Amino acid sequence: MRALFLAVLALLPAVELFAHALPNGPAIDSEVEHLMTVTKAKGIAVAVIDHGKVGYVRAYGVRNASGRPLTEDTVMYGASLTKTVFAYTTLQLVDKGVLNLDKPIRDDLDRPLPSYGPDPVFPDKHGPYKDLADDPRWEKITPRMCLTHSTGFNNFWFIEPDQKLRIHFEPGTRFSYSGEGLILLQFVIEHGRKAQGLGLDVGDLTRAIFERVGMNRTSLVWRNDFASNLADGWNDKGQPQEHDQRSKVRAAGSMDTTIADLAKFAAALVRGEGLSAGARFEMTRPQLHIGTAHQFPPFAPDLPSSEQRKDLSAGLGVVVFDGPQGHGFYKGGHDGQTANTMVCLESSQRCVVILSNDVRSEAGFPDLVRFILGDTGIPYDWEYGDHAGKS
Repeated sequence: MRALFLAVLALLPAVELFAHALPNGPAIDSEVEHLMTVTKAKGIAVAVIDHGKVGYVRAYGVRNASGRPLTEDTVMYGASLTKTVFAYTTLQLVDKGVLNLDKPIRDDLDRPLPSYGPDPVFPDKHGPYKDLADDPRWEKITPRMCLTHSTGFNNFWFIEPDQKLRIHFEPGTRFSYSGEGLILLQFVIEHGRKAQGLGLDVGDLTRAIFERVGMNRTSLVWRNDFASNLADGWNDKGQPQEHDQRSKVRAAGSMDTTIADLAKFAAALVRGEGLSAGARFEMTRPQLHIGTAHQFPPFAPDLPSSEQRKDLSAGLGVVVFDGPQGHGFYKGGHDGQTANTMVCLESSQRCVVILSNDVRSEAGFPDLVRFILGDTGIPYDWEYGDHAGKS
């Protein structure tokens, strides 16, 4: 399988391998310290993968307001990097024949989606799927659409003005970032037809992956043993914020992890470990072109064709691009007190992973990634808009 994976990579645009010399540890340390000084960030953790192997892992700063140090084993919020782990998990089910990326989800359920009850993550809320009772377009949604952010859903149903789930465009026709789409796929995996191998616990599925990779301090649900070395966060005003102990598995963003653990996952992913060559290729190939100027707000109009970045596309749980060092993929993760990024280059099997418990650090990510990996072409202008590279 690895031979096939490498053969597939050979079809990607040719590049000069290892054209950029990676900086050494002290140079990275100095650059991170500069980033923290400029952004006033309290804590940041960095890992570098080279040739598919973890080569550098380091944490800087503090993990909470009492000044306890941030370490390589400090548990931090993974935010939307959870989506990449979930996509990887889903593709393992595809490899087993349990899911088909292009079969409508209606075929995986015992009854119509709008007939299901309360929200599985927020059981005290109304059942969002009943809102789709008068819109038959839900029947067209596939796992691929969920993983490429093309279901037509808003990011989450509860941010709609009336807190009702709706489909805003024909499913599969365009990209619009939606955690709700991944939560729908989680629902299908957990509540789908047991006769075809569904009815699975996503938390259990990811736990098996974490154990295999050696990610001993990573989970999609809170664990009490995390409390002894846990990162709180800081918001954009520099105010400390307590770590949220998430009690429900949420494919869109409930993962707690460490920089040491996530480095292992990134290394396994860029090597193609744990997936068939075909599934791995599907994950990081261009699936759906992205024509908007920025990732947010949702449902923004496409730029004129002449102004669109031609290489920018959704993969499965990642965004893919082509740059001076060839094909790459990346995923960000963000909330009011968290800033994360993972960017990988296929040909050199190099990645940079950054976790930060201070959202202010995000302004320096483009410069730090460029310092470590060189010119990659990563679309941070699309990810961050006008703030890209302004540290």
